[in-house]
Amino acid sequence: MTYSYYPGCTLKNKAKDLDEYARISARALGIELEEIDEWQCCGGVYPMARDEIATKLASVRALNDAKMHNRPLVTMCSACHNVIKQVNNDMTDSEIAEKVARYMGLDEAYTGETRVLHYLEVLRDEIGFDEVKKRVTNPLKGKKIGAYYGCLLLRPSSVMQMDNAENPTIMEDLISSLGATPVKYALRNECCGGYTTLGNKQIAIDRANAVLENAAKNGVEMIITACPLCLYNLKKNGTKFDIPVKYFTEVLAEALGLIEE
Repeated sequence: MTYSYYPGCTLKNKAKDLDEYARISARALGIELEEIDEWQCCGGVYPMARDEIATKLASVRALNDAKMHNRPLVTMCSACHNVIKQVNNDMTDSEIAEKVARYMGLDEAYTGETRVLHYLEVLRDEIGFDEVKKRVTNPLKGKKIGAYYGCLLLRPSSVMQMDNAENPTIMEDLISSLGATPVKYALRNECCGGYTTLGNKQIAIDRANAVLENAAKNGVEMIITACPLCLYNLKKNGTKFDIPVKYFTEVLAEALGLIEE
């Protein structure tokens, strides 16, 4: 099956690994991620003002492109996924949809028809973790891996609807399918403080170290995440604890035998 794919700007520079490992893993699993034409940055932060239209247009362009191709839209970055899915939800409001259509000069208003999926949801709901497990050629036996969800992937839960925001399992189930041992810890779905780095770096340092300390105390030997900002913050500012942090797509590719450890 072919999916429309929105990579987002970070995956074209600082987070190339998140993108590249996802693409090669998708091909190995029998699906195709077709990058949409002329996509633009989603802005990275969802605009909370209800009457804010201009900063939502990049997301609507991507969503409408997927609609025109009659495909679901797959995202990878937690921030991109959060923005695009929330904007998609906004477009179900006819008043907002009509304003956007006039602004963009669309012949027909986009009203939220596109199904937005995170790559994790594709693995779980479209392919199935049981099928992923069958494709594993290099099981990650003996590795104790902790998932780090952060704050954007699951919330607001009423819109994101990926998993239980307080007790998620989607990444733990992925870890199990790859042959590793998932380790749950209390701060896995709390904010790492990455967005505060420019305003008050100490907050980001404290939050990153709190997450890593909590993970370490529960026996986590490696952390995986879907968020480029979280990965950067945990690696850059979480210096008190020596726990490797990787993108979930990297361990997926490793377990599928596509890359060496």
